Amino acid sequence: MSLSPADDYPIHQGAEVVRHPLTSDRNFYDRYYFMLHSSSDELMLVFGMGQYPNLSVQDAFALARTGTMHRVVRASRTLGADRMDLSVGPFRIEVLEGLNKVRYVLDANEHGLSFDVTFSASAPAVLEQRHFIRQYERETFNTQRFAQTGHYEGTITIGDDTIDVDGGRWQGPRDRSWGVRPVGDPEPAGIAASGVEGPAMSMWNYDPMMFDDHTIVYICAEKPDGSRDMEQASRVWSDPSKPVEHLGRPEHEHEFIPGTRRIKRSKLSFPHAPDGPLEIEVTPMINAHIGVATGYAPEPDWKHGMYQGELVVQGVDLDTEKDADRFAVPMVDAAAKFETNQGKTGYGLHEYMFLGPFPKYGLTGILDGAP
Repeated sequence: MSLSPADDYPIHQGAEVVRHPLTSDRNFYDRYYFMLHSSSDELMLVFGMGQYPNLSVQDAFALARTGTMHRVVRASRTLGADRMDLSVGPFRIEVLEGLNKVRYVLDANEHGLSFDVTFSASAPAVLEQRHFIRQYERETFNTQRFAQTGHYEGTITIGDDTIDVDGGRWQGPRDRSWGVRPVGDPEPAGIAASGVEGPAMSMWNYDPMMFDDHTIVYICAEKPDGSRDMEQASRVWSDPSKPVEHLGRPEHEHEFIPGTRRIKRSKLSFPHAPDGPLEIEVTPMINAHIGVATGYAPEPDWKHGMYQGELVVQGVDLDTEKDADRFAVPMVDAAAKFETNQGKTGYGLHEYMFLGPFPKYGLTGILDGAP
């Protein structure tokens, strides 16, 4: 039966039941993402949940980074008719107040990581520009997303230690995204195996950063020749009566740890900001390699939307030093400090990926390190 409880609400966008997206593209997805940090280098959590209606899969993950520990709990189940059922094994999401307050729970389990935290917004959600990429005449990315920063309250348990999360320094961004992008079991490469068009994305920067009275959302998806698939620079005031400010075309300068594609520090510039040129120094405090064991990278055994069975729950424990070879993946989410030339300090997410050659920074090959 295709009907679900959601069909009793006036939310339809076309002549289909809610269970069926208007596109039959296998890569359609609808996802939650959260990042929580302690405004320091002591602890960082990344956690999320996604639905893949045309693959009949719903999955969730949580990644804890502290010291050299990279601990992941992940779960996958068959997606039934009810898309309002935001649970996967020990994971569940409760939308307490739309666009303002969301609770995420990972119940106690055998894998040494659990939590019960509630995100409360510090500023209104900002709708980002649509991200659209066509490769070999096929839409590979056609996504919509909103971003929001806020504080967290609740508890986190890692091993035998329980940490009280009481707002204040416990903060971070969240986002909701949906649309089409590569998910699920790998497809035949076809003409893409020729490599004529190169990777779908070369440089990806995504930085939602929270200051005392506003949030800045910076995005830059740039190709080696300097052209861009997407860019955004928005200042969202905590006071919802103030309009969103557009900061103009953003520019970037990244310094890498030699021999790697990990960023040591960055400078983001907004020369056309409405109140004068704005520069932001970015210092990563702790890195989370979200391409390792969470589903964000095409690992053979676990990828977002990959069918695992009726219900599967797994844990993965790695050491960023002892298992260093596993962490060569290019996608990094860093909890970072942001310091402006206007004397303001904020914290947030410094997400980046450099895939393939990028002459501006001396990057060659697919994953060769910086000089």
